[in-house]
Amino acid sequence: MKTPAIALSAAMIVAACSAGTTSNAAPADTASLDASGAQPATPLASAPFAVQEIARFNEPWAMTFLPRGKQALITEKSGKLKLWQEDGPTLDVAGVPAVAYGGQGGFGDVILAPDFAASGTIYLSWVEPGSGDTFGAVVGKAKFVPGAAPRIDGLQIIWKQDPKVTGRGHFSHRLAFSPDGQYLFIGSGERQKFDPAQDMKANLGKIVRLKPDGSVPADNPFASEGGVTAQIWSLGHRNILGLAFDGSGRLWNQEMGPKGGDEVNLVEAKANYGYPIVSNGDHYDGRDIPNHPTRPEFQAPKLWWNPSVSPAGLVWYDGDVYPGWKNSLLMGALSGEGLVRMQIDGDTLHKSDRWDFGQRIREVEVREDGTIWLLTDGTDGKLLKLVPKG
Repeated sequence: MKTPAIALSAAMIVAACSAGTTSNAAPADTASLDASGAQPATPLASAPFAVQEIARFNEPWAMTFLPRGKQALITEKSGKLKLWQEDGPTLDVAGVPAVAYGGQGGFGDVILAPDFAASGTIYLSWVEPGSGDTFGAVVGKAKFVPGAAPRIDGLQIIWKQDPKVTGRGHFSHRLAFSPDGQYLFIGSGERQKFDPAQDMKANLGKIVRLKPDGSVPADNPFASEGGVTAQIWSLGHRNILGLAFDGSGRLWNQEMGPKGGDEVNLVEAKANYGYPIVSNGDHYDGRDIPNHPTRPEFQAPKLWWNPSVSPAGLVWYDGDVYPGWKNSLLMGALSGEGLVRMQIDGDTLHKSDRWDFGQRIREVEVREDGTIWLLTDGTDGKLLKLVPKG
């Protein structure tokens, strides 16, 4: 049974969790905390923000703000796409695909195309059934048509998980465009099947890189091999529930690991992140998984958590609304019921803050004005705004 690698004094824990909220520098004494799985939560009353409830949704999963930030598209896992309006009612968006709802499956991510202002194109992910009792995630693109009766037109599927398999877990289906808008990255979970994460003939347990139309870029690391292998950017992933590019154009992902093995990775082309061969966690049935240091040929995570926090949602923050948060990653936590801030320092990542919301945080987004917005999980999910104190 694995335990955090380094014991921490109470004084170091308090300092590490409270530091970083007053300057843009990473906390000075987080080295031991970063190297271990530990990160205690701070009461929400001590956070530099107040939490304002804005609206409620049924099992919200993802959101994206439309230009100018007065509206947002929000997916509900059971199959609805909602248009939230700051100055008007929340509306159902027509024309959405039927989804295979159940377990972790259903409607997934929603993001805007880089040329959305001109094209109106959005990208969606959801789960569809296959033959027999199999399922898989898919990604599609469509035109969003606003108005009193908003809808999407011309929905076209551009990518599918291959192969479809039994079970309703670990679809991942998170989406992100590269900063130059030339490439679409897709998180594809290993579907609780373990071995597909290392199988180069499957796109499960991988991060996939495509052109916006779904075709494979010629410079993908395995493009010459053809088939689904050509789609692969990185491998050895488990359940990817957040993708985010930072200001330097680097891609980060977080993923639910096995028991005590949640992690954040700096994603590099052709890199293998080791699952299920190595992990800082263990299987839920108690079987051991060797730690990352035992197999240095695999890419190790930048940060990991034990006890698990069950990460969900990931965003890069570079605003000035919350002092000291510039150049940070913000990550929701499901079982951890809160929000985690990680300061980026070159290729290093620091555990800067963790706040206890007492609610499962499913999604994290940044509005154009620099404010942070969250979605809580579940049938009574809430849209929350973090209002800076002072």
